[in-house]
Amino acid sequence: MSFTPVYVPVGVPTFHLESAEDQFQRSIRALKAVDADFVCPEKMLLSIDDLRGYLDSVQPDLIVFQNLTFANAAYMSEVLRRFDCPLLLWTLREPVIDGGRLRLNSLTGAYSAANTLRAFDDRAFSYVFGAPEEEAVTKAAASMVQAARLKKAMHSLKMAAVGHTPQGFGFGRALDAELMNTFGVELESIEARELIDMAKAYAEEDCEDYLKKTEAMTCGLDRTPERNRLDHSRLYRAYSEYVRGHGIGALASRCWPDFFTAYGTPVCTVLSLLNDDGVAAACEADIYGALSMWLGMQLSGEPVFFGDPVSLDEGENTVTFWHCGAAACALARKDTGAEIGVHPNRKIGPAMNFGCEAFPEATIFRIGRESDGSFRFFVAEGEALDKPRQFIGTSIVIRTDANSRALVESSVEAGFEPHFVVMKGRRAAALCQLAKLFGFPVYHYE
Repeated sequence: MSFTPVYVPVGVPTFHLESAEDQFQRSIRALKAVDADFVCPEKMLLSIDDLRGYLDSVQPDLIVFQNLTFANAAYMSEVLRRFDCPLLLWTLREPVIDGGRLRLNSLTGAYSAANTLRAFDDRAFSYVFGAPEEEAVTKAAASMVQAARLKKAMHSLKMAAVGHTPQGFGFGRALDAELMNTFGVELESIEARELIDMAKAYAEEDCEDYLKKTEAMTCGLDRTPERNRLDHSRLYRAYSEYVRGHGIGALASRCWPDFFTAYGTPVCTVLSLLNDDGVAAACEADIYGALSMWLGMQLSGEPVFFGDPVSLDEGENTVTFWHCGAAACALARKDTGAEIGVHPNRKIGPAMNFGCEAFPEATIFRIGRESDGSFRFFVAEGEALDKPRQFIGTSIVIRTDANSRALVESSVEAGFEPHFVVMKGRRAAALCQLAKLFGFPVYHYE
């Protein structure tokens, strides 16, 4: 997917052009350091004609609009008339305060531009103040690039709903029209029995490669009964071929009771391996959980954990997230590897059974719904601790930056869904920026 961020530096020639030129060159270096694909003009845009000529040459997916000097509302109006894309408004700090000439007057220009943004169509935008080398500026630009890139990428995402949510798990359901209208995401549906029937139709020798791959990525598969091992390989092939054949980037699959009662082997490890293969795969048919996973994988470049908050420890300031047996092998502790066990309730395998590795920076995330059906984001940051498996299944222990008890109490009272994503890295800034682009409220626990 191509993505084009565009720098739009405007001003007028009646201010101190030596100072403006210095800020212009420094701003280009700062933006190029954030994203080498930034499109920048060869010279400052010091007239409406200059601006028009430059805008004729670009097709932006993101605009960083900067007042090099004061410029009136006509400059922003020209941008808004042409483009409807995410916009970051950047004000420069006055370079010198010495009782002499006002060199830039960038801040007044920002007020003029922002007033126009609101008057034009009350368009949402983000704002940052500071010199090109300031950390707040580079962080704001980086998070805006990440968020705008994600929003565009969602328009290329095709998801799959495999079966329906179990009774009492309706929070994971989604309408295809709603996903397309809100996020630009395409959703197709297939019944779980169709994939089960595909799996049953494969001969044992047709699935040898899938069995070997599972054996190579996991530990202890040989302790699973042979019939379940073979049925797992058939199911892994069925899901993999469906994903590849239909261009699926994320899916949410029904799991219990069907795969225990109608097939005799759980889908847990199949979903785990799909996550290792780069496909965001959530269980219990949670569509918005799968979409949350996909966003986390795009931001981190790695598989993410998907599970329930099950335990709170105020002394350690931690929350433990767990699920029955589906987590990417890449997340497993190095001292145990991706161990295979049985489903904790049904006592049938193969299901994943390990604690996740520690990592110093972590983000907890969920696309959730308000009681009226509108969308919201849950965002918190912390670190993943070096902890063994906490319960049968897969688990990860997060020490949160926020007070863990307050986080749990507040999010329960807010009615958040019981499935959350844990990704590597501190991604709150980008996720909060993405929520702003969509106009969603953010429950940011920090």
